[in-house]
Amino acid sequence: MTVVAARSPADLSNLTIEELANIEITSVSKKPEPLSDAAAAVYVITREDIRRSGATSIPEILRLAPNLEVARVNSNQYAISARGFNSTTANKLLVLIDGRTVYTPLYSGVFWDVQDVLIEDIERIEVVSGPGGTLWGSNAVNGVINIITRHSRDTTGAFAGVGAGIEDRLDIGARYGGRLGEHLTYRLYAKGFERDDTETGGGASVQDSWNKGQAGFRTDWTGVTDTLTLQGDLYDGSIDQMVNGDKTISGANVLGRWSRTLHGGSVIEVQTYYDRTRRFYPGTFGEILNTYDIQAQHRFSLGARHDIVWGGGYRLMRDDVTNSAVLAFLPASRVLNLFNIFLQDGIALGARVQLTLGLKLENNRYTRLEVQPNIRLAWKPADHMLLWSAVSRAVRTPSRLDRDLFAPASTPFFLAGGPNFDSETLIAYEAGYRVQPITRATVSISAFYNVYDKLRSLEPAPGGPPPYVLDNKMKGHTYGVETWGSYSVTDWWRLSAGYTYLKMRLHLLSGSGDPTGVPGAGNDPTHQASARSMINLPYNLEFDLAVRAVGNLPAPAVPSYVALDARLGWIVWRGAEISVMGSNLLDRRHPEFGAAPARSELERTVYGRVRWTF
Repeated sequence: MTVVAARSPADLSNLTIEELANIEITSVSKKPEPLSDAAAAVYVITREDIRRSGATSIPEILRLAPNLEVARVNSNQYAISARGFNSTTANKLLVLIDGRTVYTPLYSGVFWDVQDVLIEDIERIEVVSGPGGTLWGSNAVNGVINIITRHSRDTTGAFAGVGAGIEDRLDIGARYGGRLGEHLTYRLYAKGFERDDTETGGGASVQDSWNKGQAGFRTDWTGVTDTLTLQGDLYDGSIDQMVNGDKTISGANVLGRWSRTLHGGSVIEVQTYYDRTRRFYPGTFGEILNTYDIQAQHRFSLGARHDIVWGGGYRLMRDDVTNSAVLAFLPASRVLNLFNIFLQDGIALGARVQLTLGLKLENNRYTRLEVQPNIRLAWKPADHMLLWSAVSRAVRTPSRLDRDLFAPASTPFFLAGGPNFDSETLIAYEAGYRVQPITRATVSISAFYNVYDKLRSLEPAPGGPPPYVLDNKMKGHTYGVETWGSYSVTDWWRLSAGYTYLKMRLHLLSGSGDPTGVPGAGNDPTHQASARSMINLPYNLEFDLAVRAVGNLPAPAVPSYVALDARLGWIVWRGAEISVMGSNLLDRRHPEFGAAPARSELERTVYGRVRWTF
């Protein structure tokens, strides 16, 4: 769905290795900066990476980031995290789409089944592993994913695409963009898909097929000193389940952003959005969440040494839950308010040394004031080399699950939210090294040591159990290494690879009676590795391979696996592309997450796609 021109084998992609190393990102410091200067463990998934992966959804695209854990649970569910604590309700990763936080106050996480855009409209995805609470707020504990779509001026003209395969039964999309006058551009899009049931290891259908349709728009006005963006999406879908009827999901959002460049180069930006989501699980629960958000920031230079970003915002979330006999959130309706103010100062200590000091103050409904400071030091001993270190504090504030959940819905309860559940806290120590040793290669390596306190535990109530009450009686630390790199073997062949090592040392506090123990904190592999090869062949053919090796998961136990994906593409003429993809080619099926024997296993699949931009 991207505009693709017929290319010679000498042109592997839109960007060279050196250009990729200096691509501008905004997720680390809320201001444009070259990737080579960012004092954080950040990996950028480019538009070309996405096109050549053949991925059809945002979670599948995120497999390209070596600093993420991505496990597919079934047809519609994923477990995605960074630096540990992975689960289907992972709660330490903040995700944004064009500045809109896709967050549920139910469990402080992300419903991945509704996060979608037209894949061909994604400009890049910035994946930061490590805390980002100073700029992005609570729940940016172990990482930030920032999905950035293309400016509407880059998507003028028409596009149509269709794909079909064994599991992805149908995937269609269309877009039309144009220009209204000298300064205003726009685009409209629509897309939809159908996915088949997954199966258990014994070959039984899980009955989790689903379908979803989505449409949206974006318009951009660009003047001499001002820019204005207005965009929105509307979606509706249903998910099959064995009993009680289909699950249904629907929602809509609209976002506006204005920025002005002032005299002297300072920039003011204001962004606001409204997001409505509806989710109904027959026999279990239903939810309607309305979110209103406004944020403002100002970036300016103070003298020759200080580059300051400051701002603040307000978010109101009205969460209305339809309870069932199985579980309940009490009270059924909550109005949650979130206020924040932040300040970050980048101080030039010399021509090649930068010190960054930051602080965010945030007030939430449950724990009131939270303080999240950050200090980073970056040193460039040479133009193509960066050494950096950081110390940060981040918090995961309570969710409705922590405070308001009851199961069953009436007494006697077996499980109850903790009325005094406090924020989980992290003190993170990081260090990294990024280098471009030769023109054709880049390497990044980072190490971290994270100290957690007040992690969630399940404690017997006084005089119980039952009920069990959610509390903060777990603590501990994690440490690990993340490394990745790219190498252009020739002008027509590029290789990339990544590896992560993670070790968790968690324990319950003295006096804890948690019957689930430490495994309840998440399910993560110690080792994870990946590699990709992208080759341009004669006659406008492309051949891409991707392999990933994931270590075993401890609880519930999931065996280690190695998966191989392949893509063969042919650029028929300018703007027209045909491709065939194969996934999980090394085995008939394997599980990635969940407990046997009822868990889904991912099958070997083949998928074909035709895309035409005109």
